[in-house]
Order: sequence, then C-alpha cells, then structure tokens
Amino acid sequence: MNFETSVDPNRPAATVDRTADRSWSHLDTLESEAIHVLRETAAEFRNPVLMFSAGKDSTVLLRLAERAFRPGRFPFPLLHVDTGHNFPEVIDFRDRTMARLGERLIVRTVQESIDKGRVTLKKESQSRNALQTVTLLDAITEFGFDACIGGARRDEEKARAKERIFSFRDEFGQWDPRRQRPELWHLYNGRVDPGQHMRVFPLSNWTELDIWQYIARESLEIPTIYFAHHRQVVRRANHLVPVWEFLELQPGDVIESRLVRFRTVGDISCTLPVESPAATVAEIIAETVEARVSERGATRMDDRTSEASMELRKIAGYF
Repeated sequence: MNFETSVDPNRPAATVDRTADRSWSHLDTLESEAIHVLRETAAEFRNPVLMFSAGKDSTVLLRLAERAFRPGRFPFPLLHVDTGHNFPEVIDFRDRTMARLGERLIVRTVQESIDKGRVTLKKESQSRNALQTVTLLDAITEFGFDACIGGARRDEEKARAKERIFSFRDEFGQWDPRRQRPELWHLYNGRVDPGQHMRVFPLSNWTELDIWQYIARESLEIPTIYFAHHRQVVRRANHLVPVWEFLELQPGDVIESRLVRFRTVGDISCTLPVESPAATVAEIIAETVEARVSERGATRMDDRTSEASMELRKIAGYF
C-alpha cells in the first residue's frame, strides 16, 4: 500500500492513504524524493535557507516544504535576491504568498550591492541577472547560511545537468563540477567546513512538464505572466523582447502588442516571452508536451553568449 503526506498543507505531515482514489504516479515519486531531500537538509545543516524567486519552480518548492514540515513552521527562512528589474506581477505574487504562509522572508537587492560599490553597472539597461551572484554570496556570508535550497532542474540547461542534488560550494562560493560528491542510493554527503556551503536542488529530477502537472494537481497559484496576456514587445530576429523602462530601441524596432506568456521568470532585461494563447494550466501543459526547446534556451537572452554562459556564472557562484 502506498502512503504519502496529506494533501492539505495545514494538516500534520501524517501518513495518509491516497490509493483509495488514485494509483501511485510518477509525480508522487518525485514529490516523495523532494520531501526526503528537504528533510535531510533540515537535519544535516545548521543554518539552511530556501531561495524563493516567486517563479513556478520555487512555488512548487514551497508546496513541497509545506508537505515536509506543516503544521509547524519551516525550519529555515526564505531568501529572495531581487534584481530591482523584476516583473511587478512577480513581486506582487511574492508578497501575497509570504502573507499567506506567514514565514520569514529575507530580501537582499542588487541595488544595495550597487550602492555599496560591490558591483558596477555599465549602463542602466544592463541585465542584472548575473550580478545577483555578488548579492547572493554577500547574503550567505551575512547570515552564515551553510545550505541554500533552490528550485533549479537538470533539464533547464546543460550546465545545470551536471549538478548533484547536494552541490558543494567552496569558501568563495564557487562551483567545480569535478569536485562534486557521489550520491548513491539517495545518500547525501552534507559535510562542509566553516565558510563552505551546499546548494541543494530537490527538483533536480523534475522536468518542466512535471512542474506544470504538479501545479495542476495541487491547484497552485502562480504569477499571472505565465498565462497568455497582451504585452508590448518588439520583434528582433526570431524573438520577442518586452518593452520596459530601460529598453534601448534599435533602428527598425516596431513596438506592437502581442498575445504572449512567459515560460520562465527572471530579470526583465533578459527574459523573453513567447507567443501563445495558453490561458490555463491545462493549455500550458499541452504546449509544453509539444515544446522542443527548453524554457531557458527559448527565453533567456543572457544564456546564449559565451561570456555570460550558465557554466561560467555557476563557477563564479551563481545559483
């Protein structure tokens, strides 16, 4: 007989038989593994933190944390590294979610790093996505976090496919794929020395389709920009670029309103929408089944250039 934690996050994390109304699914297996990882992290580390961007993946991660630890409070705070160029819909969703959960949210901003002289902008329209690394590492040092839990998945990008579930970072916050530890039989080595920390990825074995199917099953609220809406954009080559305060128009740019949605959420300066009429989770799932390019490959400008590649940023400490 298969058991898992209660569907209601406000009820105790007791063993409840779900087989009465449906059979055990691959989502149940993924959920069970993620809950195990979350509980292992809480048990092994002195001062963990959960990264919350208010995107779809970290929203799923929050529900899994509810499954793992409710009705008690989470055994860690939440941390959002705000670029200052986030979509307003996402910030609104973040604040409403925190009000509902009643958990502690720590916010650190790239603007604070700029004001302190820790990072320097070449121009106001520059993407702040990669600059989050400095802000994140400073926050880890400030609070003494020894584990940072994030919603990254291996199918997002080829550099992330090299990650372990427990991903070791040295005293400088740097990642070396050659120094990662084996993870046999779901056993995780969380041993770190002072100054070192671990990045923990409970969603490593999930795919974009799994995320959307879980959102559907759990009836999770997510930011509205994931659904089809009219937005002003300019077309460049085969991509749509959202119009925002600091967009530098180029010769030939024509601003138009298109029906679009976002597959991923990041800094406005580097996150591209896709044309889509999908206005419900079911319609997004149908689109995702047919997709042939990962969401980051299709919608993140800063993942395409060698000087800003994900692997180079991860080596430097990027999440």
